[in-house]
Amino acid sequence: MIIDRKTLQTKEVVISSTQKFLYRTFLGRLFLKILTRKFISKFIGFFLKTRLSKKRIPKFIKDGNINVDDYYVDNIKSYNDFFIRKIKEDRRIIDEDINHLISPCDSKLQAFKINDDSIFKIKDSYYRVEDLLKNKELALEYKDGYLLIFRLTVDDYHRYSYIDSGTKGKNIKIKGVLHTVNPIALEKYNFYKTNSREYSILNCDNLGKVIMVEVGAIGVGKIVNHHQEYKFKRGEEKGYFEFGGSTIVLILKNNFKIDEDIIKNTNDGNETRVLLGEKIGVVIK
Repeated sequence: MIIDRKTLQTKEVVISSTQKFLYRTFLGRLFLKILTRKFISKFIGFFLKTRLSKKRIPKFIKDGNINVDDYYVDNIKSYNDFFIRKIKEDRRIIDEDINHLISPCDSKLQAFKINDDSIFKIKDSYYRVEDLLKNKELALEYKDGYLLIFRLTVDDYHRYSYIDSGTKGKNIKIKGVLHTVNPIALEKYNFYKTNSREYSILNCDNLGKVIMVEVGAIGVGKIVNHHQEYKFKRGEEKGYFEFGGSTIVLILKNNFKIDEDIIKNTNDGNETRVLLGEKIGVVIK
């Protein structure tokens, strides 16, 4: 089946004077360290769950060009309620072919081969697979496989699902880090900043051993996973992100063929628009 998908040009991020101050000066990074303290993020999170934050929703809908008819929005009481809104059942179709790899979420997708020298840009930070997982031994299992980056933006549905049936272990949580020291090779790799993230190993019935990583922000934004050790079904909701831009990463072994349009777009420096449950590749038996 040919899927007519939208190709999105990856735009160069224009760095503002404020960003330059916060990220590229010692004083700015000290200030940023304060902004990302736990009590600050808790206060922001508390406000976004209050009725006072509801007035932000119309602008959010307009800026994101969101079709509210796709979602259940009758009982929205806060900005966060709208951000984690649920989609109507008939608005997303889960591809049930067990040989198909499906997207876990609505997003902008890029797919990369994993090589010895691979460094991946994820939410404006740079990682090797072992850095992302903080586990070199586990990362080595995926050499020559694929790393798929699903970038969620404000217009996307911020809930994500399992890509197959199977079982999973506990979620491994890794805190974000923001160093105040002057980093080496600042212009190329901002090693001083890593994101909060959580990953789990999915022992899939049809796709093998897949690692699924949820990546959030250092301060605001929260990853909410529903299960620890668990037996899951294909298309079942795994969790959601609260109030913040987010990213899902799938780490696959070399037994997959990713769809050609996704590979071509990635090689051209572009992203591919994909939806939850949509076929994005096939498993090679």
